[in-house]
Amino acid sequence: MPANLPYLASPNSIKTALEKIRNAATPDRVTGDFVNTVLQMKGGTGAQISPFLKKIGFVASDGAPTELYKRFRNPAAGGAAIAEAIRIGYKDLAQSNEYFYMLDDKGLLALIVQVTGAEANGAVPKLIQSTLKALKLYADFNSKEAAMEVPQMARKLESEDDATWAPATKQSRAESENLGLNLSYTINLNLPATSDQAVFNAIFRSLKEHLLSNNG
Repeated sequence: MPANLPYLASPNSIKTALEKIRNAATPDRVTGDFVNTVLQMKGGTGAQISPFLKKIGFVASDGAPTELYKRFRNPAAGGAAIAEAIRIGYKDLAQSNEYFYMLDDKGLLALIVQVTGAEANGAVPKLIQSTLKALKLYADFNSKEAAMEVPQMARKLESEDDATWAPATKQSRAESENLGLNLSYTINLNLPATSDQAVFNAIFRSLKEHLLSNNG
């Protein structure tokens, strides 16, 4: 299925947004009012900023700034944060070439056309390329922090299973209780690469309800 890569109709507007984000206090929510009033980006350009920030992992689905957003505001960690945001927003490019960010203009555009299935001479691939290039100006892919696969709570899937475990059976639990033994088992989770806190809340709520319950 063709990928849907994020882009802005005015690619250089992301540079304006990032500079203003770095200087402005972190809000509780990145809303249209915040973009229009605090970032002073209005009209169609301003309307595109919040959705774009969500796609690159800077803003959660409920509008709350993520840790990635906050890390970017730290000059020492900002380059690594943008590098990670690029890997999140353009993960489909990374699946085809993990070093896509090192490609020259011709190679990057060709890869974008490949994964999106868009018309080679169309406007959208060029807008995607220009937006990505504007982001790359702030990225540091060589920092130790950027070299990490993903943050601790957004580990990449290392297997085809979302979770693997070896729980004790009902019989073994009953036997251990009769013998006065306390047995334990290990649950290994591979969390999806996302900065959306709601995703993690759902995962751990399901874990508690179905695996950690004493019922049955």
